[in-house]
Amino acid sequence: MTIFEKIVAGEIPADIVHEDDLCLAFRDVNPQAPTHILIIPKKCIARIGEALPEDQALLGHLLLTAGKIADDLELNNPEQGFRLVINNGKNGGESVPHLHIHLLAGRSLEWPPG
Repeated sequence: MTIFEKIVAGEIPADIVHEDDLCLAFRDVNPQAPTHILIIPKKCIARIGEALPEDQALLGHLLLTAGKIADDLELNNPEQGFRLVINNGKNGGESVPHLHIHLLAGRSLEWPPG
């Protein structure tokens, strides 16, 4: 069981900013920006590269939820802005084998990323 599955199950506490039937969003314990939120599906999909066609609606829901959270935090405007990141596999920076979206904001995010 991954750490994210334990958070979904309530076995590990988290600073939750959003929860619905399909997903959970919480503040990262090791933030890489002033705002760093992880958005995870409650269904465990190891990584985006392993998502199946039947996961299409869930994947869309995760992205729409990211936009809603950005709206709620007043980040969804040209002056603030935000970045969404999905890591896939070891060289892609994946650290937990449970699909998650990083919502990063609150500082200038350079390109290309590290």
